[in-house]
Amino acid sequence: MPVMSKKSYHHGDLKNALISAAIEIVAQEGVYGLTLRKAARKAGVSHNAPYAHFTDKQALIAAIAVDGHSKIQSLISKVVEKYPNDPLQQLVHLAWAYVQFGLRSPAHYKITFSGLIENEKNYPAFVEVSQLSMSAIKKITADCQSAGILKKSDYEVEMVAVSMWGLIHGLVSLVIEGQVSSKLLMRNPPKAMLIATLQQVVCVPLDVSILNS
Repeated sequence: MPVMSKKSYHHGDLKNALISAAIEIVAQEGVYGLTLRKAARKAGVSHNAPYAHFTDKQALIAAIAVDGHSKIQSLISKVVEKYPNDPLQQLVHLAWAYVQFGLRSPAHYKITFSGLIENEKNYPAFVEVSQLSMSAIKKITADCQSAGILKKSDYEVEMVAVSMWGLIHGLVSLVIEGQVSSKLLMRNPPKAMLIATLQQVVCVPLDVSILNS
């Protein structure tokens, strides 16, 4: 990648270039292989350049996580807009969008949910966007309970929502970490695996064809 010009730098391209470079590094070396110096080298800038945007590695990780959660929030908004009065479609399509993000961008996904941000209060943008996503998931969960799609529970809605998210997040993590056998994946592609996962908690019958609607 060519060295960024001062003009590009002042227009914010450097920040995005460093984020993209960091994601590539994580894809190749894992989260713990990421450093600001490596990100700078990958982006084609001096090793001091990142400090104009990130005080340290933590700040870079937080920025990547914000970008990841923002993408998820955008997916949630599109799903809710497409299926405004159908909580089942919202639930299934939101889950599928989440799976697609993880499978298409595994390194970005891993950083977003790495848990490596040591003091989240120092990164209010991260706190805000992650809470927005959970609020949307909680609303869909509550709507599904009201519609009889998810069984009523004595647990608070947030607990049920976290359990739902845990199922989907666990599935994505197992697949991208290579913990699911290739034979099982050949018999059950990601869509089928997601439907099977959701069917464990959804009270109505599901079929893969719902993801084609």
